[in-house]
Amino acid sequence: MSLCLAAAGLAVEIAASSFTLSWTHTIEKTEWQERWRVESGRLILAEARVKGSGAGMEPPPDARLEGGFYVWNPGIEREAILLRRDPHAGDWRLCAGGRCAALGEWLGRDADPVRLLPCRTANPPDG
Repeated sequence: MSLCLAAAGLAVEIAASSFTLSWTHTIEKTEWQERWRVESGRLILAEARVKGSGAGMEPPPDARLEGGFYVWNPGIEREAILLRRDPHAGDWRLCAGGRCAALGEWLGRDADPVRLLPCRTANPPDG
């Protein structure tokens, strides 16, 4: 499977069966990372990592501390992820297919909202 990014009529296909999405929490200024898998037409959240806790980012009781990050395995599944982009909050960072870049570098500076979803060759994303 591969990952598709779609926004405002733009679509990008990335040959990757996993990806990492990261961002900085707007209030706590703390890094958050999520490792996802593209599997059986779904997106599976395999691991979440947050460097610290506070305002809406409390790690669950089963989180463990590793290298300064609270780490846990949510196991959440989604058909797609919808990301909103605000220039005042900083951009999302996507690492997939051997490339790490801000969403604006993947799709264009003004792309909003952005959908991440498994690519379906018979039904390409329409943004």
